[in-house]
Amino acid sequence: MKFSLRPQEGAFYEMFSRAAQNLVRGTELLSELALPGADVQSVSERLAEVEHDSDKITHELYNRINSTFITPFDREDIYRLGSQLDDVMDHLEAVGNLVYLYGLTKLPALPREMIEMIDVLDQQAKVTALAMPRLKQMKGLKDYWVECNRLENDGDRTYRMLLVRLFSGEYDALTVLKMKEVADELEAACDAFEHVANTIETIAVKES
Repeated sequence: MKFSLRPQEGAFYEMFSRAAQNLVRGTELLSELALPGADVQSVSERLAEVEHDSDKITHELYNRINSTFITPFDREDIYRLGSQLDDVMDHLEAVGNLVYLYGLTKLPALPREMIEMIDVLDQQAKVTALAMPRLKQMKGLKDYWVECNRLENDGDRTYRMLLVRLFSGEYDALTVLKMKEVADELEAACDAFEHVANTIETIAVKES
């Protein structure tokens, strides 16, 4: 493996930005599930393609870490941030896949709270993507992690309301089990976005 002594900063930041943009693509695809007559199979397949691209970016990042002697900041933090961005994408892809496999769009409509959770995820994805270019200068990041954490709290509240609805007797037992699994993936994605924000806060504090 060719080993570089130079801190190829641009490459790392560019990969973080690409990974974050994929998260925006992922949440935008999930948002299609709220549309009347949504092609759920198409959404699931396109999410799988975005998730595959995210995996490639993550492997590229790991290879870059292992072949660069001097990194722009702590290599463990670089590894952690790349891994956490990939984790978010895995949860988003799982949501689309489960909704398709379980045939949940055959219901008259997905629960309003489920759509609201997807909207929270979309907002988290967008603020994360906007924050990535600022990582290079380590400026203007506090507003990002504060907002991302606020959104995660919104997601938690919506998740609890979704559980109340699922166990209200509105749905049959099998449908509840299916939707509970989707809800758990949505909640895990919200948490995963918060983990990204917390890691960026840690990096910013170390580099300040």
